[in-house]
Amino acid sequence: MRFKKRLLIDHLFKIIFKSTGFLVLALLGGIFFMLIYNAFAFFADVKPLDFITGMEWNPTAHDPAYGILPLIVSTSLVSFGAMAIAIPLGICTAAFISEYASERVKNILKPTIEMLAAIPSVVIGFLGIVVLGPEIASLAGLSNGLNALNGAILLAIMALPTIITVSEDAIHAIPKTYKEASYAMGANKWQTLIKITIPAAAPGIIAAVMLGVGRAIGETMTVLMATGNASSFPTGFFDSMKTITATIAIEMGEVPYQTTHYFGLFAIATVLFFMTMIANLVGEFFINRFRKYHGV
Repeated sequence: MRFKKRLLIDHLFKIIFKSTGFLVLALLGGIFFMLIYNAFAFFADVKPLDFITGMEWNPTAHDPAYGILPLIVSTSLVSFGAMAIAIPLGICTAAFISEYASERVKNILKPTIEMLAAIPSVVIGFLGIVVLGPEIASLAGLSNGLNALNGAILLAIMALPTIITVSEDAIHAIPKTYKEASYAMGANKWQTLIKITIPAAAPGIIAAVMLGVGRAIGETMTVLMATGNASSFPTGFFDSMKTITATIAIEMGEVPYQTTHYFGLFAIATVLFFMTMIANLVGEFFINRFRKYHGV
């Protein structure tokens, strides 16, 4: 009787877990279908090539312009800047916590870093306006500091907790036998970390970086507040710019329903969806390469 009851419970939980998995796929498919459906309605009025390569996004003008190349470049620029800051800082911090920090330092540092992830993005954006922006303007001799550099620094701060936490877990999970074998060959702690531990933990570290990239590309409030929201084509990190997410957040609440402008916002959301998906696919490719190389 007990055995049959256990089998029934196991079967019930199997159905529940399978249902939740299919539910997630259904939700993702529904979001993708909604984006594609509305994007096709937009492309009935605007040519896809003109949309992707156009140099101006001004849908409320007398002669509306629906080019999103400046938005794509702006989003890529601020995300690249954020990752250029966050990746080396995050990996080095994770390595320090895992390999060098004492238990007392580790018990203080890890919760502090994890608490950083709990700070609302609007607070980070506010600090960018009142603290970081004026400092950038003063150092660079600009009229204001609301630019790509400001947004990149703030996004790096927001991505750091994820990169550090996941990377530290990946480094900590490497078997001690790897390190012991390295020490037995005469390598010191630094050589072991660089040549053995980090390469062995590369799949987990790359996964951490991809999570950070997704956070940077998809962040809205911080870049909306800190980058100046200028629709012009950015030429450097000191230019004001507008990202895809900021454009959607600013315009979606006021756009007339089922107009070309309305469907255009779904079209740029579709572009953002594919940008994030491509970043994840690239990360998955390198994760599989490292796993194959190390025989994991």
